[in-house]
Amino acid sequence: MKKIYLLVSLLTLINCATNAQNGLENVIVEKYYVSDANDSNADPDGGILPVGSVTYRIYADMLQGYKFQAAYGVPDHELRIETTTLFWNNEDRGATSPTFTKVQAAKNTVMLDSWLSVGAACNGQYGIMKIYDDGNANVINNYSPMVLQNNDPAAGIPLTVQDGFIAGTPEPVTAVGISNEITVFDNQNDGTNGPVFSTYNGSWASLNGSFGPDPIDNKVLIAQITTDGTLSFKLNIQIGTPTGGVENYVADTPVGTEIQMASLTYSSTVGVQSHSAKNANVSIYPNPATDYSYLRLSNLNNAEVSYKVVDLTGKVLVQKNIGFVSGNINEQMDISSLSSGLYLVVANVDGVQSTQKLVKK
Repeated sequence: MKKIYLLVSLLTLINCATNAQNGLENVIVEKYYVSDANDSNADPDGGILPVGSVTYRIYADMLQGYKFQAAYGVPDHELRIETTTLFWNNEDRGATSPTFTKVQAAKNTVMLDSWLSVGAACNGQYGIMKIYDDGNANVINNYSPMVLQNNDPAAGIPLTVQDGFIAGTPEPVTAVGISNEITVFDNQNDGTNGPVFSTYNGSWASLNGSFGPDPIDNKVLIAQITTDGTLSFKLNIQIGTPTGGVENYVADTPVGTEIQMASLTYSSTVGVQSHSAKNANVSIYPNPATDYSYLRLSNLNNAEVSYKVVDLTGKVLVQKNIGFVSGNINEQMDISSLSSGLYLVVANVDGVQSTQKLVKK
């Protein structure tokens, strides 16, 4: 029997599959960094990073209690990550998964390497979206000349301010049936690192299942890709449910209990900003909250934003039209007058609505 079916069957037996509960809310693409000429002047032993290369981080955004199990390809569903040029892989510490240390992340352009993950951004560190980073214990690049200093507004918060790392013990990546395909994300820049990672019979997986470092927000970093070309992907994702079942999400042509999700297909020609807005990439923090909570969106491009807080009967309790926003938004919501309980925050971004649960203490 083919390897990927063995993996999926094993996870299914372990978890006793149940009906889909739509635990995968979204696949989020964060524009993490844009390189400049200073970055291309780093140690040649690490490889020459093309000016204007973009580093993307890809997250599986799940409901609380769900866990990421695998990104997979099977005969009817290709797993594909593609660029029109090459994937960047630092030749100093580069690897197919983020196994370098945080100390090593401060050297050269290691932080921009391309790899597959099930939560980690490096050894002992989860990857989180920069908007959730408190800015403490930032990686301080100690290479001369200093690199990773660019503050291109297209990438939102600079790495020098919030680097998207948080201490923890992420699950390790298990590669199944992709030993040849995964080499495009290895430490070379000789023309063999791209332009396509593709499998119809393999996966990268978390055998124990991966939760996000924030159990309520529950976003799991599943890949980081750096390229100076157009990035596109088609993903299929399996997650575990809180009750021990599994759910399978596919980019197209769902069969049986498979669930098709638009955000599993992506192209950077559409633009990260447009992608985020149209998929209403919304988060709320803190949650639960007492008097105030924040509505957070990132990388908006002149998007019209409004929100309302409603109770479970649909009654509007708080409402605000924020207006047109570019860049990042961190809007304070005053919920001090609300009674303790469960509410819904409905955000509207360019006419696309996204609903998040909010618990008032």
